[in-house]
Amino acid sequence: MEKELVIRKCKSCEAMVEVLEDCTCDDCGIKCCGEVMEKLVANSVDASAEKHVPTYEKVDDQIKVVVNHPMEEEHYIEWVELVTADRRCRKFFKPGETAEAMFNYTPGATIYAYCNQHGLWSAVVE
Repeated sequence: MEKELVIRKCKSCEAMVEVLEDCTCDDCGIKCCGEVMEKLVANSVDASAEKHVPTYEKVDDQIKVVVNHPMEEEHYIEWVELVTADRRCRKFFKPGETAEAMFNYTPGATIYAYCNQHGLWSAVVE
């Protein structure tokens, strides 16, 4: 079973952190700018799924991950990440690049994509 990818983001300065083990206490949380950071939930923003949800194609023992998204200066996919039970692999992008990455094929893994305007998106590898 894979571990959950937990990303928290500051509403004020937009700093992001990846949490290895999230806290489950009441009245607890990672703070930035004096406020508790918001936990990002994949596929929860009202935006075009076909431009945000990562897709993949199996190529031998790997997968080619593609996010069919504009890569403009103000609106682009910042990174994609493959999460398995024992591994996390992330690739970062810049505006103007193509949001594509190659990862090892791992059935049951989750692929995440982060859009700088519309947040976190995911798909499961079958």
